Amino acid sequence: MAEGRPGSFSRRNNLRPANPPATIWDDAPADFRHAVLQVAVDDCGMSPNDLRDVLCKVLRKRPNPNNWSTYPNIWDEVQGLMAVCEWYRVYDIIEAIHDKLGRNHHSFRGNTVRTADTFAEQVNELLSDFGIAWQLLDGFIQARGEESFEAILKEAAESLDNSGKATAHAELAEAIQDISRRPEPDCSGAIQHAMAALECVARDVTNDPKATLGFLLKQHKDLFPKPVDTAVDKLWGFASENGRHLAEGRDPSREEAMLVVGIAASLSNYLVHKFT
Repeated sequence: MAEGRPGSFSRRNNLRPANPPATIWDDAPADFRHAVLQVAVDDCGMSPNDLRDVLCKVLRKRPNPNNWSTYPNIWDEVQGLMAVCEWYRVYDIIEAIHDKLGRNHHSFRGNTVRTADTFAEQVNELLSDFGIAWQLLDGFIQARGEESFEAILKEAAESLDNSGKATAHAELAEAIQDISRRPEPDCSGAIQHAMAALECVARDVTNDPKATLGFLLKQHKDLFPKPVDTAVDKLWGFASENGRHLAEGRDPSREEAMLVVGIAASLSNYLVHKFT
């Protein structure tokens, strides 16, 4: 929100309805599409001409040479392009708008503001309001889970980063990227990378850089308390079947992948705190 602008009544008074669960993955509702364009224009100072440039580039469309006037012609063209494109292109467009806004600071309503931050804040609010299971982080659309899931990933990523476990941190980031792939997530890849992150941490804390997680669980009984160690061993077996050695006709679901990623992140965080 631009500096000096108080915002709406509901925002000033922190009045918001309970957010619907994040259940929309493979869609971009019509009202959401329109709201994104409104945010870009009304809250970030983009012109319909700017938006047309972005949309035409993302969608590989030629701007209509017969549209000269900003309103209503170019604005109508922009809305039309946004309304009919494939759902995943909407999120490509959001990333492209954020990139355009983030290249520098803009003067908007008499204030110099970084409108990319405003755009990200408003878009994430829209995503939450519409129950869409995506979020805009660092300029990229990523999978969004429930608050507990997000908190686990955030804490684990910070722990791995702060403890210098760069490989495990990178594997966890890859797992999140795999879940976030559009139009189809790479669920087996997410499971594989999440368990690889856990394996990296286990190797590090046991000073055994080549052993598998399954071997480490057998050799180091103090890694996890009982019966958690048995559960981790079962998780390792599940990941082997659904990540490393995917069985024919057995494709893990997005929900299963998010479950494994969340558990692996939590277990990694536990090991970091226990042995550091």
